[in-house]
Amino acid sequence: MRWEDGRRSDNIEDRRGMRVSRGKMGGGIGTLILVLVALYFGVDPSIILDEAPMGIDPTVETRSASRPSGEDHLAEFVSVVLADTEDTWNAYFQSMGQRYVPPKLVLFTGAVNSACGFAEAAMGPFYCPADGKVYIDLSFYRDLKNRIGAPGDFAQAYVIAHEVGHHVQNLLGISDKVQIARRRMNETQGNQLSVRLELQADCLAGVWAHHADRARRILEDGDIEEALNAASAIGDDRLQERSQGRIVPDSFTHGTSAQRVRWFRSGLETGDINQCNTFASDRL
Repeated sequence: MRWEDGRRSDNIEDRRGMRVSRGKMGGGIGTLILVLVALYFGVDPSIILDEAPMGIDPTVETRSASRPSGEDHLAEFVSVVLADTEDTWNAYFQSMGQRYVPPKLVLFTGAVNSACGFAEAAMGPFYCPADGKVYIDLSFYRDLKNRIGAPGDFAQAYVIAHEVGHHVQNLLGISDKVQIARRRMNETQGNQLSVRLELQADCLAGVWAHHADRARRILEDGDIEEALNAASAIGDDRLQERSQGRIVPDSFTHGTSAQRVRWFRSGLETGDINQCNTFASDRL
């Protein structure tokens, strides 16, 4: 992926090297566990927090910790990819007669407090609609390469583009509609709706890649394969089989490997946000 000469984003919030306390959780430890589970399975954590008796105390204690070494190159890469999503979506929203408000991207180490709750690095990157920020511990990229088997810089870019896709959904009002609908559903139905939300974010990541490459020629040989491999590697079926040795479709929240690849490819090939309506599609 050609990125070294790209613009750096001003919307990076670097909290690396800060150790974060959990703060006071009004809903108790049960609420904390539910929030962590929600993050792991891609569910909007604010759904749980909204239903808890009390939220998280906004005052938390932080203190300096050792900052991870060898991450400066990755942090710069993330800044360039974020800037590219800003340029792409700003132009796309203008073409729709709308204004794009870019998200902040928070770099953290180990754990972080967001408007959606406390989260640990093991939960992976996530987007919090309550504060409009993307959160990522850069150690995730090591896991993406070594544990998940999806190496490559464009695979890393796909992860950011997917989370920014959730921000696009938030700006368009899609996330709010899904959140409201989930409250009227049972767990299985809610999971199915979550799958459609996640697959749409995959498609939006593909839309970004399509327009970014046309405008700035960012793609090199093998980049598309890297992204498709990443999409496939983090499908619910692949992850469940790897972690528990069996597949439970009713518990899917992100979609199968084939579905994730299909929707990313749809956005990549068309560059058309209208081709990302997973909610109206009979075939995921």
